Amino acid sequence: MNILDAIHCRRAVRDFKPDKVPAALLRQMIAAASWAPSAMNEQPWHFTVVTDANLMGEIATQAKALVLKGVAAMPRSGHFLDVLGDPHFNIFYNAPALLVISAEAQGQWHVEDCAMAAENAMLAALDLGLGSCWIGFAQAWLNSEDGLKALGLPPNYRAVAPLVIGYPKAEMPPVARKKPEINWIGDGLVTGRTPGQIVPGVDGTLTHP
Repeated sequence: MNILDAIHCRRAVRDFKPDKVPAALLRQMIAAASWAPSAMNEQPWHFTVVTDANLMGEIATQAKALVLKGVAAMPRSGHFLDVLGDPHFNIFYNAPALLVISAEAQGQWHVEDCAMAAENAMLAALDLGLGSCWIGFAQAWLNSEDGLKALGLPPNYRAVAPLVIGYPKAEMPPVARKKPEINWIGDGLVTGRTPGQIVPGVDGTLTHP
């Protein structure tokens, strides 16, 4: 798949088939993630794969409960309270696999490094016929003492990117994008443009295919 096509077509998938993901495909995702750029080429990431349904269920339950405790202080708290208050809502959307990208917490740019590895992994998932979604709701609990133990990580680690992986139940619809705000300094500004103006065919499509 062309890389620009992959960037345009990637979606956050929140509805998965129950089919298990072959270990070989998960390894290909991890291999792609490991080719991400990293500060000083430290490649600090660590990958934890969870396919045990019971453990994934326990993590989902604990993470959901922790988020609910602090939901009142969150932006869009009403929306999140409605979603998380549903006893049937699973924060992992019943995906068959969880990939957590982590690194030592004290690294100066380790969060950014892991985030870039996560994007590589999600683009690779698309190319492999899989869907993925970064589950921010899981991060707080995974970084608790119990959460790190559940992942088999030492206490000095930080879980940066919890990604659920699986086969999408349906094709994701197009998603409109906001116009990028551009402050162009130096050569390259198209004649007749004002700063922030988007020119079709120059800046690309504003709607995902």
